[in-house]
Amino acid sequence: MATKNLLQAIHDGLAEEMRADETVMVLGEDVGRAGGVFRVTQGLQEEFGETRIFDTPLAESLIVGSAIGLSVNGMRPVAEIQFADFIPPAFDQIVSEAALFYYRSNGAWNVPITIRAPYGVVPGGALFHSQSVEAYFCNTPGLKVVAPTFPADAKGALKSAIRDPNPVLFLEHKKSYRLLKGEVPDEDYAVPLDRAKVHREGTDLTVISYGLMLNDVLLAAERISGDHGVETEVVEPISLYPLDGETILASAKKTGKALVVSEANLEGSVSGEIAALVAEHAFEWLDGPVRRIGAPESPAAPFAKPLTDAFVPSAAAIEAAMLDLARY
Repeated sequence: MATKNLLQAIHDGLAEEMRADETVMVLGEDVGRAGGVFRVTQGLQEEFGETRIFDTPLAESLIVGSAIGLSVNGMRPVAEIQFADFIPPAFDQIVSEAALFYYRSNGAWNVPITIRAPYGVVPGGALFHSQSVEAYFCNTPGLKVVAPTFPADAKGALKSAIRDPNPVLFLEHKKSYRLLKGEVPDEDYAVPLDRAKVHREGTDLTVISYGLMLNDVLLAAERISGDHGVETEVVEPISLYPLDGETILASAKKTGKALVVSEANLEGSVSGEIAALVAEHAFEWLDGPVRRIGAPESPAAPFAKPLTDAFVPSAAAIEAAMLDLARY
């Protein structure tokens, strides 16, 4: 195994799939010679050539629309949206075209596309470079939405996404690219897209989280274990749609308490769906209310650092909420 950051793991996953399957190709803004705005695709055009990884105009609808056309003609395109904040122009192509192709063709047509999109709050990102867009797409049968947090899971999940016969929206937390590191297996492997992951076993409460908040949750779980003797079970969905209800519910029933943590707005969110799942199907096992932590109902993280810090749930707030629920 080698220690990689999230960016390196995703880069390696792309490269390995392109080497293994000549139908895999990458398209998007600046993904070619420049290697992408975050340098995820750096060096890939040199290895695979301009016909398999190429730049597109600055038009998200064109990027995804072209990927759909390529996919129904035998290719497995990976379309990069430079920032998830700019994905709305491609909404029709994703929701009304890619997600529905297999169903409306009665199984005759698959759309094996992967749409990569960096999301989440980053310092100074402000309104158009810090949004969490996952909830827009998590009510779309026919589309998978995944958001793996750590390098090994991200690489394996990306491989599964590329190999999937139908569309996958693959969300990557941009602040995590160089921040989160971990050991990544050298051999070929894939992470199933339909299974949540239990990162930490516990008996006092369950915390379900994803993205950069998951890292904060895991750190808080270690602190309250050492300082207060509270043992937290931490579950990462990996797939935000569809959810692995079996794993989430098993954990909530085991501990009797559930807290959902994300940096997205609370109303109409993935965290709300997870909370509803637990409340509806694990109510008789619960010893306390299902609780959530998320961003305030503001359009996006402001530019100024003090306001950004106020927008994103803090480590202290997460730890306090975990302790409060454990003691309920």
